[in-house]
Amino acid sequence: MSELALRPAAQTPPPAAPQAPRQVPAGWLALLATPLAASANAPVLILPDMADSLGIHTASATWLVTVFAWALAVGTPLMAGLLRRRGLHSVLRLSAALIVAGTAIVAVAPWLPLAMAGRAAQAVGGAGLVTAAMSLAGSVRRMGVITAGFGVLGAAGPLLGSTIAGMASWRVSLAVGAVALLALPAIMRQTAPCPPRPSTPFDGRGAALLVLMATALVLVPRYPFPAVAASLVMAALLALHIRSNPAGFVPAALLRSRTFVLSALLACTLATSYFTLLFTIPQLLGDRTGWSTSTIGTGQMAALLAGSALSIVLAAASARMSRPRVLTILLTVGALAPLTAVLTPWAPLLLIVATLAVFATSAGQATLAVYAIQAAPAAQRPMAIGLFNLCYQLGGAFGPAIAALITLGA
Repeated sequence: MSELALRPAAQTPPPAAPQAPRQVPAGWLALLATPLAASANAPVLILPDMADSLGIHTASATWLVTVFAWALAVGTPLMAGLLRRRGLHSVLRLSAALIVAGTAIVAVAPWLPLAMAGRAAQAVGGAGLVTAAMSLAGSVRRMGVITAGFGVLGAAGPLLGSTIAGMASWRVSLAVGAVALLALPAIMRQTAPCPPRPSTPFDGRGAALLVLMATALVLVPRYPFPAVAASLVMAALLALHIRSNPAGFVPAALLRSRTFVLSALLACTLATSYFTLLFTIPQLLGDRTGWSTSTIGTGQMAALLAGSALSIVLAAASARMSRPRVLTILLTVGALAPLTAVLTPWAPLLLIVATLAVFATSAGQATLAVYAIQAAPAAQRPMAIGLFNLCYQLGGAFGPAIAALITLGA
C-alpha cells in the first residue's frame, strides 16, 4: 500500500454555528434615547427668560414647546419609515445631523420663527434616535430601562433647564438633547450597517396624510373645533388611502392586528392620564396647601423619580409574568391614579398619585411597545415602533389641554 493510503483521511471541520447578533448594552440605548425627554421639558420654567431674550410675550414663547411636540409627533413615523427602507445607520446619521443643525440654530436665533425651526430639527432628530433605540431593545426589560429613563429625565427636565439657564443661558438649556450624540460611536460600532432594502416606491401620499392628521391632532389643544374637524377629515382620507394601498406607509396589516391596536390605544390613554396629572397636580397642591412653588416642584420630582424606578422593577419582572397579569397591573394602577386625585381628601396624597401615574405610563410604554412590535410582521416592525410612539406622543399633546380645562374650571 502506498504511504498516502496509510495516512488517515483529513477531517473536515464542522461548520461553525452562527453567532447570535451581539446586543447593544441597555445603558447605551438609554443614553441615545432619554436626553430627548429632558430637552422637551427644559423650557417649562424658563419661558419668561426665553421671551425676554427674543423680545416677545411669554405666551408667544410657548410656541417653542408646541412646535417641539408637533415635530416629535410627526417625525416619529417618518423616521420609522426611513428605518424600514434605509436601515439603522442611515437613521442615526440623519438624526445626528438634525440635532447638530437644530442646536446650532437655537444657539444663535434672534427671532422666534428661526428658533422654532431649530427646535423642530432637534425634535425630529431626537425622534429618530428614540426609534433606533427602541428597535434595538428587543425585550421588555431593556425597553423598561429606556422608558424609565424617559420618566427620570422628564421629571428632572424643568429643574435641569432652569439650573443650566441660571449658570449659562437658556440657549444652552435647550442643547441638552445633544448629549445623546455621545452614544452614537459605541452604537455604530456594535451594530451592522443595513443595506437599502428593495421595496415598493415610497408612499408619499400616505406619509403626507399621516403627517397632516398628526398635525391636526397636536393642534387640538390650541384650536379645538377646527383641529378636530381637520383630524376627522384627514383620518377619513387616510383610511380610504390605506384601503387602496394596504402595503403603503401605514400598513393595513398593523391596523388589523388587535394586539397592536389595543397596545397603542392603551399607551395613548395612559400617556394622556399621566400628562394631565403632571400639569394638574402642582396647581391642586398650590390651592390645597400652603407649600411654596419650590417645595411643590421638589416633591413632584421625587414622586416621579420613585415611579420611574418602580417601572423598571415591573419591566424586569414582566418576563416571568403572564400578559393578562401585566395588563391587569397597568390598568389597575392607571385607573387608580386619576381616581385618587379626584377623591382624596388629603392633599399630600397627590404626590403618590404622581408616582402611580408615571409608573403606569413608563411601565406601560415598555411592555406595550414590545407587545405591539412582536405582533407586527418582521418587515413592518420599524413602522410599528413609529406608529406606537406616535400614539404615545399624542397623549402628551392631549394631557396638558385637559389639565388646562380642569384648572380653569376649578
